[in-house]
Formats: sequence, structure tokens, C-alpha cells
Amino acid sequence: MTGPKAAVEWLASVAPDPEACRWEWERSPRGVTLLPAGRAWDVLILPAGLGYPTLDVLTRVLDQPGPVLVDFGDARMGFFVPAGTATRWLGTGVRAAGHGTWIVVPYPGRSTGGVRWLVAPDGSGTLTDPALLELAMHEAAAGLARDGDRRR
Repeated sequence: MTGPKAAVEWLASVAPDPEACRWEWERSPRGVTLLPAGRAWDVLILPAGLGYPTLDVLTRVLDQPGPVLVDFGDARMGFFVPAGTATRWLGTGVRAAGHGTWIVVPYPGRSTGGVRWLVAPDGSGTLTDPALLELAMHEAAAGLARDGDRRR
């Protein structure tokens, strides 16, 4: 089973009380909830200037990358990766949210006034492979450097 309903179940499964999470989430006027990272997934948070080109690279090589969030002002993007990635991540300029952190997560399939899905979860548990994400970041950064050199 995939789709918004399956995505809600998958996301809510990490909440301390999944039923209370779903109840509050579905009734929240903002359409967001706080969910703990580090259980089923971690989130790597990139500045949008690198995040958007990285997502472009990922979508060229993957049929379906893992879920990706963008924040209120389109300043940061969060890539959902396997749990445990945050403790091993060493990338400069990339924040890692893992065990002990909470993420603002919008209800799948609904628009909110702020944080939103660029790649919504489908409920299957698909996550972005951190090694592939790192390679995509390198390719994106190299492309940004080339574009910067051309403008000079």
C-alpha cells in the first residue's frame, strides 16, 4: 500500500503515541506535527542553494528518491536518510537530525503555509541512500562552481 494514507501511517509510526499523533495532525490548523528523527529515518539538512541542484542530480539517477522537505522560506532542504546516518555524517555545511532531535513534518498530501514536501513520502519507507546523496551533492557543488566560473 502506498499513497498519502500509507505515508501518514509510516510517518506516524515513529511518534511516541502514533494514534495521538494522527489525531492531532489531522486536526491541526497548520497541518504539521513534530516527529522524532532517529527511529525510522534521519534527516540531512542542506542549504537550498546546494539542496535544489542536489535533488536535480538525484532525480536524474533515481526513479524515486526518499522524502525531501523544504522549510518556510525555501532556505533549507531536508533529505530523509536511514536512521543512524546523522551520527556518521561529516559533511561541512550540512546539519544532521538524528536520535534526540525532532522535525516539523507536514501532513502528506496537504498543502501547508510553511514547510512542505518537495518529494512526499509514499508510505513504502523509501529513503535516500546517504552515499548516493553525498555523490549527488559533490556533482551539484561542482556544477555550481562551473556556473560561477562562467559568470566571471
